[in-house]
Amino acid sequence: MMSGVSVNELYKTYKGSEEPTLKGLTFRFGEGKIAGLLGPNGAGKTTTISILCGIVRGDSGEVTIHGLKQNAAHREDIKQLIGIVPQQIALYPQLSAVENLTYFGNLYGFKGRALQQKIMHYLELFGLEKSAHKEIHKYSGGMKRRANIIAAILHDPKLLVLDEPTAGVDVQSRSMILQFLRDYNQKGASILYTSHLLEEAQSLCEEVVIMDAGKMIVQGNPLTLIEDHPGCDNLEDVFLHFTGNALRD
Repeated sequence: MMSGVSVNELYKTYKGSEEPTLKGLTFRFGEGKIAGLLGPNGAGKTTTISILCGIVRGDSGEVTIHGLKQNAAHREDIKQLIGIVPQQIALYPQLSAVENLTYFGNLYGFKGRALQQKIMHYLELFGLEKSAHKEIHKYSGGMKRRANIIAAILHDPKLLVLDEPTAGVDVQSRSMILQFLRDYNQKGASILYTSHLLEEAQSLCEEVVIMDAGKMIVQGNPLTLIEDHPGCDNLEDVFLHFTGNALRD
């Protein structure tokens, strides 16, 4: 199977920092998978996602997305392949959901009736149709998270990248978001997401990468990792086994 995402010997040091954020990070997962990128605070997860999506440039190493190298020659093609759901809400608070989604749809070249039909379809799917014309700043946290996801999928990306998509949301919104990710994956899309909710990652992901201090520590199927490490009853136990119990800032 062609690799959906391949990261090889990735290094990154930010200006003014004494320590590299990424130190030869290497991992890969196949196309059509739901994969989790897990690690404690400061492990380098958000930097990794930013490099994958072309927002930040690595110092060295190679990133391949669906067979395309993440470089200047393929940057625009990769943008069309990827949908990005950042940890922070990336919507204009004074605009309504429809106004926000129309704007983002236009950025991807979609216009007119077809775009409006797609927007209304997703607003209904995510339970936001009654608040379609309400300003985003009046939304609850869960509503903002759901609208944030819609903005990332209007162009039908083959790879959906999410950074803590269920952080701070209510149980109902979390359940709806996770079910959507499963359904979206069933249509053939690859999904890469980060989360500190290890029980959630265990139930959702076919593959997880646990990283720490800018390096990949272990990769595998969650249930297999649990079985392979005596004394570990769940993914959280595996996570602590490899990253330790020391507090992180």
